[in-house]
Amino acid sequence: MASKVLDLLYWRDVGTTGLVFTGLVVGLACLFQLSAITILSNLGLGIMAFTLPVRLLYKAMKLVRLSDGSHPFQSYLDEDCTLTDEDTVRMAEQMVLLIATTVTELKRLFFIDSIMDSVKLVVFLYLLTYVGVQANGLTLVMTGVICAFSLPLLYRLQQARIDKIVKAIKKLVEKVTEIVDLVISLAKPPAAPAPSPAPTPKHKQKTK
Repeated sequence: MASKVLDLLYWRDVGTTGLVFTGLVVGLACLFQLSAITILSNLGLGIMAFTLPVRLLYKAMKLVRLSDGSHPFQSYLDEDCTLTDEDTVRMAEQMVLLIATTVTELKRLFFIDSIMDSVKLVVFLYLLTYVGVQANGLTLVMTGVICAFSLPLLYRLQQARIDKIVKAIKKLVEKVTEIVDLVISLAKPPAAPAPSPAPTPKHKQKTK
């Protein structure tokens, strides 16, 4: 499954990727004007308007002995889409692990386990408030789809230049992080010195 998604994102099959990309963008654009139920029902009707006449045509051709009566969509019907018990258990484990990891990370951020990480979350949430004013969730989803199909292709075409830019950004982030860590370490109060152990009394030796 993951390999098929990567094939789509990296445009290894231009025809299939173009069809999927166009369908996603057109479908999301239609959601701005129509409800999801309307789009799904019309999409189903459109598919049936193609498959049903083709099936009836092949059936009629068999009756007049112009074809052997083979099913035009038999290859799609023969595809095995069932999940084995192992696949089901593995997917369930991955979902539970993802949910548990997400809950643990959110708990760590909201209850200030690390000040720097929580501050980053505050900045991110504050920026999201401005994003929410300018765009809705559907616009963000469409933007994400366009970026998901465009950025891998752009990286493949401009890999050397993008690697240089990413390396420079990483160095800048590392320097900023070092400065922030230094400021935090200087702002912390010095640790109290540990109390020195009390001297043990020495017993006087008896004089003979």
